[in-house]
Amino acid sequence: MPHGTSILINKHTMENNKIRFSETHIYLSTKGRAEQSMPLKWFPKLANATAQQRADMEFSPFGIHWPQLDEDLSFEGFLKFDNEGVEV
Repeated sequence: MPHGTSILINKHTMENNKIRFSETHIYLSTKGRAEQSMPLKWFPKLANATAQQRADMEFSPFGIHWPQLDEDLSFEGFLKFDNEGVEV
């Protein structure tokens, strides 16, 4: 993806977003894209959160927000890296 390119996910695509966690990673799956992951150690608030706090999230056209944690992840940032954390 070229630098400066914004990711805007339309409402239909947003409804198909899936987030899941392992002990070490957060995973994002969107319609039509392969699953991407990032290490939880990059996000201490999420790494230390309870399952209930992680489940309390909201999708927007630009990313994911966890209100209880005051944590945000942009789709652009998430999709900028491959599953090993290397910028693509």
